[in-house]
Amino acid sequence: MARRRANVLSENAEVARGQILKAAESMFQRYGLSKTTMDDIAKEAGVSRPTVYRYFGDRDTLITALIELRSRRLFDKARAFLRERTTFAEQIVDGLIFLVDRGRHDPIVRLIVSPEHMDMATALIGSTGLAVRLTQEMWAPLLDEARERGEIREGLTDEEICQWIALVQLILVGRMDFGSEGDPENRRMLTNFLLPGIVTEEAAEQLRSGGAAATPTH
Repeated sequence: MARRRANVLSENAEVARGQILKAAESMFQRYGLSKTTMDDIAKEAGVSRPTVYRYFGDRDTLITALIELRSRRLFDKARAFLRERTTFAEQIVDGLIFLVDRGRHDPIVRLIVSPEHMDMATALIGSTGLAVRLTQEMWAPLLDEARERGEIREGLTDEEICQWIALVQLILVGRMDFGSEGDPENRRMLTNFLLPGIVTEEAAEQLRSGGAAATPTH
């Protein structure tokens, strides 16, 4: 297992948490999720196991923090990608394909959502509400803009929309048969089955017909 390194943990709590998470990433990739222990992570970080527990109360808390860290890194890239799209219909379809594809290529995410760990992933990401919170963090600014343009169906809250998006994304990330980012079947499925539940009929039809959704006039 991991050989203990010299203690180089920062005195800054946030920096120290980041160092421990970096050590955890290294150990999970080296030994796998099931075989990596908190002692392995502590040795890689150059600290004692009680020190790791001081920053992360248990293993699930550490893994959850790692999911949040990896997700936010991906969100920064996704937001830049989505700013090139002019309507929410385009953003949600292209954005989900982008996030799922990048998530499946992320070594840590791939480990967590692998079939052998799917029960744990469901408990950590789904049951705790983490998936919805992260989804709201990613999509809330875009939803605000889409509402101003009149693209979102009446009567839907951001939380309801993000619950639906989070569920679809979690299912797609865990699918072993999910094709490449350019697979037209992925786009067709999201356009025909996800989109109508979120955007107006006009916005959905505009995307299906290959055009940008017109901004409604009020």
